Amino acid sequence: MIYALLVPVLFIAVTVFAALRRVKVYDSFAEGVKGVVPLLRSLFPYLAAILILAELFEASGLSAALERALAPAFSFLGIPQEVAPLVLVKPFSGSGAVALLSEIFKKYGADSYIARCASVVYASGETVFYLSAVYFAGCRKKPVLPILIALAVNFLAAVFGCFLCRLL
Repeated sequence: MIYALLVPVLFIAVTVFAALRRVKVYDSFAEGVKGVVPLLRSLFPYLAAILILAELFEASGLSAALERALAPAFSFLGIPQEVAPLVLVKPFSGSGAVALLSEIFKKYGADSYIARCASVVYASGETVFYLSAVYFAGCRKKPVLPILIALAVNFLAAVFGCFLCRLL
């Protein structure tokens, strides 16, 4: 209940504080919004590319082929075969990952070992390519190393998460 009031109270407190300091709140807000337009203009091509690539990854069958090729390695590392598609899709698409997670819940039940692993994989990973597009849109250097590190950490989190689910 108190958390529902947090944002309105914070908004009012900032407005009152700004008024006491004689800051023109609306003008300051409008000035800040002006900076968003150039950011969106530079960010849009990267986001569009990531969303298109994520859809192509799934529609082309590359996702399924990669899943089949990596199945033995995933199995060796303790990632259930049913969770492998989630591990592959999560770095590309958050909404695609939610859809896969929902399918896993429906098929195996929310309290099953596979659903627990899928939940941990979903929660411990991030949409690496989407975030990279947002963070590095204005960057002149190629962000290859941070992306590789983020992908490796996502994968290690999936392996460790499934290991913990086996223990519990």
